[in-house]
Amino acid sequence: MEEPRIRLGSDDVWLELARTDGDSWQVTADWCSWLTADFTADLSAAEVVDFAARMLSHLRAPSGGRFSAAVTPGRNNPLMWQAEPVGDGYAFFVRLTPNGDDAVCHLQMEIDPIAAWELREAFRALHAALVV
Repeated sequence: MEEPRIRLGSDDVWLELARTDGDSWQVTADWCSWLTADFTADLSAAEVVDFAARMLSHLRAPSGGRFSAAVTPGRNNPLMWQAEPVGDGYAFFVRLTPNGDDAVCHLQMEIDPIAAWELREAFRALHAALVV
């Protein structure tokens, strides 16, 4: 059985969060092959389930406004993003911090707009893969 994962973006700019084993997750991002990030993050399944559920709540009843989300509120975060409404979807400003909330060692990138229905399906699949 394949490990739970979510990949957002296009062929040129993308971000992936994938469980590799137990509470070990891989965060991988690529921006036009010029900037890349690839690091391990210790996240519990419960933290990722909560993150997916929070994202789904924003996407099920969109307010039409921007919102932000972090994988792990209240402690070091390997992944935080802000969603900006664009048409019928959202563009994302992503901040990746391999050392957690690090102001020096981080990667910021922008992901072009993704349709809200596509985001809902992706987060629904991640959530379902973790809630067995």
